[in-house]
Amino acid sequence: MMNVLTKAAILVLLLSVPLADADARPEIGSPAPSFEGRTAAEASIDLAALRGKKVVLEWTNKDCPYVGKHYGTGNMQALQNKAKVEHGVTWVSIISSAPGRQRYLEPDEALANVKETKAAPDHVVLDPKGVIGQAYGARTTPQMFVIDEAGVLRYMGGIDDKPSSSWKSVEGAHNHVAAALGDLAAGRAVANPVTRPYGCSVKYAY
Repeated sequence: MMNVLTKAAILVLLLSVPLADADARPEIGSPAPSFEGRTAAEASIDLAALRGKKVVLEWTNKDCPYVGKHYGTGNMQALQNKAKVEHGVTWVSIISSAPGRQRYLEPDEALANVKETKAAPDHVVLDPKGVIGQAYGARTTPQMFVIDEAGVLRYMGGIDDKPSSSWKSVEGAHNHVAAALGDLAAGRAVANPVTRPYGCSVKYAY
């Protein structure tokens, strides 16, 4: 029979093993988590290869009403185009829905959705195993990240300050992503580098 001392030793060992932090997330001012993935266009993508350009990461789910608000009003498309034209941004939309979960998309379905919504991402990355999403601590759709030319994370959080699925809430909203890009273009530190994301939960496999 296992004695008390042995049990205590095992307990200490177990407590000393680091546990995965469900709320882990990258840090502002540190290098953005690197990743490699596959796009809906069946191409490979490597974040490191985008060094030298600003990058916006957008977690998305076409059936989420919060995502629907931004695409249905044209708000997300306008932001994508402005970011690309005015700031030279590479825009990456990421779908971390697992097979069998809400709005898991096959490559052709993801491309069809881009065409249907007239969206303007440079890449749509399919992340069915949730590897990229977990690396960034992505929890909602939409959830946004801004990475500077040096590969450093400068903003993470919500797209704006109106956590509502009502289309009317787009009017008068303060767009955190646009503001962050404006600060970076002006050579300033991002005024609000971390905000609370809102939306639907990312549909991981668990």
